[in-house]
Amino acid sequence: MADARIYKRPQSAMQSGKALTDQWVLDFVPAEAKKPDPLMGWSGSGDTRQQVQLKFPSCEAAQAYAEKYGIAARVHSVPPKKLKLQAYADNFR
Repeated sequence: MADARIYKRPQSAMQSGKALTDQWVLDFVPAEAKKPDPLMGWSGSGDTRQQVQLKFPSCEAAQAYAEKYGIAARVHSVPPKKLKLQAYADNFR
């Protein structure tokens, strides 16, 4: 049985807008550790599920997909967003 995690796509540090932040993502947990290739030095493994990233419009859709295909998925909740409102004059106190 495959293990997976479901989470809401976070906003990039370089992103000011809200594009693609309403998507939910299902990622598979790595089944084996990556090891360096002796010739090239790149890291890799034989686990191809790490390359799969499924996107869903809602958390319920992702959970339904995981349940339908027998994937043991864990939902990571979204932390509440905190806004720190301050005036420009607060920088000089």
